[in-house]
Amino acid sequence: MLPQELIRRKRDAKRLSDGEIAALVAGIADGHGLADAQVGALAMAMFLNGLDHLECVALTRAMTASGDVLSWKEDGLPGPVVDKHSTGGIGDKTSLMLAPWVAACGGFVPMISGRGLGHTGGTLDKLESIPGYDATPDNARFRRTVREAGCAIIGQTANLAPADRRLYAIRDVTATVESIGLITASILSKKLAAGLDALVMDVKFGSGAFMAEYARARDLARSIVDVAAGAGLKTRALLTDMDSPLGTTAGNALEVREAVDFLAGRHETRLYDCTRALAIEMLDLSGIAPRAAAGTRLDAVLASGAAAERFARMVAAHGGPKDFVERTYIYLPRAPIVRAIPAPRQGYVCAIATRAVGLAVLELGGGRTDPAAAIDHAVGFVEIAPLGANVGPDRPLAVMHARDEAGAARAGRTLAAAYEISDAPPPASPVVREMLGA
Repeated sequence: MLPQELIRRKRDAKRLSDGEIAALVAGIADGHGLADAQVGALAMAMFLNGLDHLECVALTRAMTASGDVLSWKEDGLPGPVVDKHSTGGIGDKTSLMLAPWVAACGGFVPMISGRGLGHTGGTLDKLESIPGYDATPDNARFRRTVREAGCAIIGQTANLAPADRRLYAIRDVTATVESIGLITASILSKKLAAGLDALVMDVKFGSGAFMAEYARARDLARSIVDVAAGAGLKTRALLTDMDSPLGTTAGNALEVREAVDFLAGRHETRLYDCTRALAIEMLDLSGIAPRAAAGTRLDAVLASGAAAERFARMVAAHGGPKDFVERTYIYLPRAPIVRAIPAPRQGYVCAIATRAVGLAVLELGGGRTDPAAAIDHAVGFVEIAPLGANVGPDRPLAVMHARDEAGAARAGRTLAAAYEISDAPPPASPVVREMLGA
């Protein structure tokens, strides 16, 4: 059928068959079968009318098959291939620790990550604050790093799920990003193309999350778990709280510093709890270690330095300094202005508009307002006060790293306005709310 007739069927809330979806995806991938206007119209029809389970599985499979699909059998890896994906949040640097931590336990983690989107930071932007780190290596270097370091964190290549690459770019400018079905297919098509044996999802909810409402985040987590099962990929999802920044830093190089500190045994409680919970599920789901024993194994490789050594191997394999872990503070860029953001009064942090913390990093130049814009890797915040922190004259809301006075003034006002202070601490809540999946 003509593309416009298939678009019409979805516009009229009719179900598309597997073959019809495959034909549309082929037209998206080749760049000629469907014009940008048609891809945008299709995305809007899917956004407004939704995708049922079978349509979402078909779309995921078709986008996976639109490019290269990796197989690790020829590499003879002596362990399972497992990965984690997060929907993103402020200060979420879990990938930087999680990949080498799981690798040190015997897993192999080919992690394909993204750049910053909106108010959330991107794993690739963080890694590119390391001098020489190549986040887009050729396939041979990627495979060699996974074999030798046990993990590699890279960006999506041109030949990996190219239909998703084009569809996502058009969704980004046509107000169709928030579709649960399209998000599900986008995430899983890339993960299936990476040749995984198992996947653990970190689906964020709360004021700093892409989907702030818990119910909607849970719907996304359920969709990903169910569609992954239909596409043949073992998947679990954790629903994690983003009502407070994760860790004590927000900003690219500053988050890398915190990640290295974490691997050296120095870590903030919520960041540790979230990362460890994800790692336990990765070990259990992939068969490396059952859940009851996984935590002990993770603690052992963290304490021994084996996880930090895997991170160092990965950085060096991607072109970064061989002694990066030992000399992190020397290699990472630094901002010239370092300034505390004072608390308005003594008291406890009872609420944080966490999204505003991410926007403050953007105002400093640490994120993109234009997809082609360069970012300042050095700027951001450290010592961020979490929910429940007792702030006042001796404990600021955060310490800002800025490039210039104008940016510092704007970002300082934004961050200060994000905090609410009360006379009593708020009730404590766990960072992991729920797990979905077998």
